[in-house]
Amino acid sequence: MDLENKDYYVNRELSWLMFNERVLEEAYDKSNPLLERLKFLAITASNLDEFFMVRVSGLLDQVDIGYSKRDIAGLTPQEQLQKISEKAHEMYAKQNSCLMRSLLPALEKEGIVFVDPKELTNEQKNFIKEYFNSTLYPIVTPMAIDQSRPFPLLPNKSLNIILQIVKDDEKLYAVMQVPTVVPRITELPSSNGLREFIMLEDILSMFVGELFEGCEVKNLSYFRITRNSDLTIDEEDTEDLLMEIEKSIKKRKWGDPVRLEIEKNMDSEIKTFLLDMLELDGEDIYESTGYIDFNVWMKFSSINGFDHLRNEVLKPQPVPAFMDKNIFDAIREKDILVHHPYESFDCVVKYIQEAAKDPNVLAIKQTLYRVSGNSPIVAALIQAAENGKQVTVLVELKARFDEANNIIWAKKLEKAGCHVIYGLVGLKTHCKICLVVRQEEDGIKRYVHMATGNYNDSTAKLYTDFGLFTARESFGTDVSALFNVLTGYSKPPQWKKISVAPTTLRQTFLQWIENETKIAKKGRYAEITAKMNSLVDDEIIKALYKASIAGVKINLIVRGICCLKSGIPGVSDNIRVISIVDRFLEHSRIYYFHDDGNEKIFLSSADWMPRNLNKRVETAFPIEDEALKERIKETLKITLNDTVKVREQQPDGTYEHIDRRGKEVIHSQLIFHSQAVEAYKKAKKENNTDMFIPIEGKND
Repeated sequence: MDLENKDYYVNRELSWLMFNERVLEEAYDKSNPLLERLKFLAITASNLDEFFMVRVSGLLDQVDIGYSKRDIAGLTPQEQLQKISEKAHEMYAKQNSCLMRSLLPALEKEGIVFVDPKELTNEQKNFIKEYFNSTLYPIVTPMAIDQSRPFPLLPNKSLNIILQIVKDDEKLYAVMQVPTVVPRITELPSSNGLREFIMLEDILSMFVGELFEGCEVKNLSYFRITRNSDLTIDEEDTEDLLMEIEKSIKKRKWGDPVRLEIEKNMDSEIKTFLLDMLELDGEDIYESTGYIDFNVWMKFSSINGFDHLRNEVLKPQPVPAFMDKNIFDAIREKDILVHHPYESFDCVVKYIQEAAKDPNVLAIKQTLYRVSGNSPIVAALIQAAENGKQVTVLVELKARFDEANNIIWAKKLEKAGCHVIYGLVGLKTHCKICLVVRQEEDGIKRYVHMATGNYNDSTAKLYTDFGLFTARESFGTDVSALFNVLTGYSKPPQWKKISVAPTTLRQTFLQWIENETKIAKKGRYAEITAKMNSLVDDEIIKALYKASIAGVKINLIVRGICCLKSGIPGVSDNIRVISIVDRFLEHSRIYYFHDDGNEKIFLSSADWMPRNLNKRVETAFPIEDEALKERIKETLKITLNDTVKVREQQPDGTYEHIDRRGKEVIHSQLIFHSQAVEAYKKAKKENNTDMFIPIEGKND
């Protein structure tokens, strides 16, 4: 069997575009509440922006240097760009159609109307005139383009207005950036019982005559630029990584243009002028039939007064294991598994807050990859340092698009007296671990929290993740050793429990896949179930194909990119791949191996991608408590049996909704929330007491 056959694989970038299409399908899905659909549309726009800023930009750089190596699916960088352009243009057209033909008409039926400037009432015209004169006029900067004033360097993702004007019989061009310091959407006074709104760019277009007095505005149109925003830093020759990243972040706004969004009816002369100025080709143009930049709809989806157009809020539940107990007593008693966002992230925050205050705690060591803007985790670490604890924090400065936020926190932590590490040269530290060292009556005790998701209290309400609290000495020993590797010059030890990338994690996964393969070849039952964000690594994929050929039953729950093709006769017909796109972002990484009945379950911070296994510090840790193993197995089973939000991969790599006819309605995310609610109610009844009040308040 030739496992090098390019037809057995899906190109990574095209697989990502298929994932974003699945998100866009949720915006079209009328079974979702209207404002949730609007939110899904905004998510697809944000996703596509980042795709062009990083992935497309990277491929363009490869073409520029003459790199022509083919990927696992047999495509050169140039061929990938051609296919991406075709698919991305199709997606952009679908986004426009979704907004203009489906969402905005549906909003109008609900009394939410976007008014064309030509349809404004006199009262609304007066309101806008006052708003323009008092607020917008002092902010807006018209920029002429001529021999002495070249085409301005416009920021990444900025929305702009380009004008073709005539002055003294000479045809000229000018540009205005639509300001970002005021809201893009303005609510208008209305006396007809409707909620009426207007876009900022439409207001500005009404008053361009006042900004270009003495000129005739011949044509006016809107456009938006997406720029290359991938940071390239030579860590080997960088003396101060923090300073170098700060410089690079500033450059991100001004990378080379990679995409131009324009209005479909843009004047041809203006279009040609823009392409010349930005040094782009016609294939880099994306024409909008409506409003440019769908990101604006994310904030608008939170509009007050329309709760009936949103999903019912699923409140995170307190964790029963911590009921009426000191948090360290509870962890010492048994391993505790927490499933976010169904169970509250407050227990993680409380774990660090209690450690900061506890006089018996001697040290806290933690990794931070992405944290929230007002992080209670960081506040607790600062408090711990101020209370005299030994606090060591590894802040990953290279977390893409969170670099600036992480630099701010790193400086605050250092100022408070924390020992701050910026990671290892050439590697991102992506593992999620927190070690608390405590002096107790019987000596030093180590408490460990390890997780599949970030220490971010905001995203913990939106992402599905698992976290494990344990006081097992073997875990404490491993985590202590890992921090010594990260902060000092220690060589990686022989790990007792955990596996760590980039040294042992790849081999660990390959060994367990091979183990199942050997069991199947002996004629015994073998099974692998793996849940992750992305499956890209070709060595892992080939190992899975070999396992499938040997007869291993393989279930893969892959939210996003999947370069493996399921259902290929004789190759992957024992592999099922599903993807779930729902109200919460599926983010947990779970790896199950049947092992001839001696079942092994690992949670991990790592996907099966080359970057996770080769270029990041990642961890995988076993679940050893039998009750917790059963709970994770049940979670996987419910997810695999979902009939509402699951899409199943076809042999050609595309995805389709499963046929629900005759099947029980199983909506996995709602089931997990119901389970958390029932577990809390049961524990509360049995203990006849209330649990600790969540930090954000009971009604949050």
